[in-house]
Amino acid sequence: MTPTGGSRPTGDHDPAEGEQHLELMLEEIDLVVEPESTALAPAVGIAVAGGPLIPLPHDEETHLQRHQGDSLRSGLTAAGPVAVAGLVVNGASALVVVLVARLVTPQDYGVIAQLLGLFFILSMPGSAVLVGVVRRVTTWQKLGQGYRVHDWVARVHRLALAGIAVEAVVVWFLRDWISRELSLPNADGVVLILVAAGIWILLSVDRGLLQANRDYRGLAANLLIEGGVRTVCVIGFVVAGMGVTGYALGIFLSEVVATGHARWLARNAWPAPDPAEVHDAGTRTPPEPDHPVTGQIVRRDLLLDVSAAFVGLAMLGLLQNVDVIILGRLSPSHTGAYAAISVASKALVFGALALGTYLLPEATIRWNEGGHAVRQLAVTLVFLAVPAVVLLGIAVFIPSWFLTLVFGAKLATAAPAFAPLVGAMIFLCLTVLMTNYLFGVGRRWIVLVLLAGSGLAVLLIAGAHGSPVGTARADLVVQGALALAITVAFVWIHHKEHRARWLRRR
Repeated sequence: MTPTGGSRPTGDHDPAEGEQHLELMLEEIDLVVEPESTALAPAVGIAVAGGPLIPLPHDEETHLQRHQGDSLRSGLTAAGPVAVAGLVVNGASALVVVLVARLVTPQDYGVIAQLLGLFFILSMPGSAVLVGVVRRVTTWQKLGQGYRVHDWVARVHRLALAGIAVEAVVVWFLRDWISRELSLPNADGVVLILVAAGIWILLSVDRGLLQANRDYRGLAANLLIEGGVRTVCVIGFVVAGMGVTGYALGIFLSEVVATGHARWLARNAWPAPDPAEVHDAGTRTPPEPDHPVTGQIVRRDLLLDVSAAFVGLAMLGLLQNVDVIILGRLSPSHTGAYAAISVASKALVFGALALGTYLLPEATIRWNEGGHAVRQLAVTLVFLAVPAVVLLGIAVFIPSWFLTLVFGAKLATAAPAFAPLVGAMIFLCLTVLMTNYLFGVGRRWIVLVLLAGSGLAVLLIAGAHGSPVGTARADLVVQGALALAITVAFVWIHHKEHRARWLRRR
């Protein structure tokens, strides 16, 4: 192409130069990412005018090298606060686990593990709400309609609070039936833990607003507050002799405090709009519906996105905790020992969930801008790699010594199942991160893969008949197969989208 955009005469075409320009163009397509400071400005030219991105003149090779470095550095910097907060919170959770395991009986510890499993399964759909918040808010920003966020969030909060009130009443009447079905000795803590799961969904709304604003420092602070309150309250209540009820009450209070803090941060990030801003936005020309980036967003049914994420992330919660729940139902005597290796190995998954709060908005925003977040995915994998390798080494070489040191000899009897369970959770971490990414870019059909994996997990784990080693090995097979399937889907989607964008830009 000439500087004016016309075609060069056929006789002047240099094949080697053409190949070089094509290679540079492909690299540019892979690296199309707006600068961090301007990517979320409400009145961007792309969304309002519906026109293509017109870069300023620059030296292409120098620009590519600088952009690669900036992307990696910005990814590490942005994900750093969330990763550190996740590390601190997981460390505090480990301290809670160790102290609680030594303060309660093995049977009570098994009950706590089952209640936590319920909490994470029922609260995981909150991440689906988070997906919907991030996608809707970033869409409005792209269209220059950020003024709509404040009133919409107010309506969502009113509906969520009404839903939590209804949930509390229903759970109160069903608490005895729930405890019987899960083979729990009593209903202590059932109401508190299930209502806490509902509150966590409300918390996800405001965390989604922080993510859409790329306020990762505020998000990290909120994670630290949630973990800090949980640590202090749980340990205090259990030491006071409240047992399972005290543990559930500590979880409940941590979610209430974290929700209040997140609401305060979100209000500061998304204040009520200026009437002049609303009037000005209403006079703008709407974006063209056939624009290759914004057109797809405008036509996308966000309700279906949230519904798919709701089901898919609930399946992730099931995959994370189905082994503890089924083993607890089939073999209550092994629940405490298996809960020890479960809590230790699943700390990795909690880290992946924390880093997913960084990856989801990055994937959503960058994909909508015509780019991708592969480097951001790589950053999250780097942060997870070190603890995964360390924990796997412990589980393979010194499982009994480690479990006895941390939990005591009475909870170290499931040591042979430690290594396969750690391996299963490493695979699940990959599934969690890639699922967050794929939901962020609007791939709803990935739910079918998660449903198939969850069904297979239930069948194989139930077939272990309550054996800790058999349960862990069955989980390893399922999680490995699921991670492989998700990885194949991820690569295929990127290859297909890369080719489609290249053809459009030609």
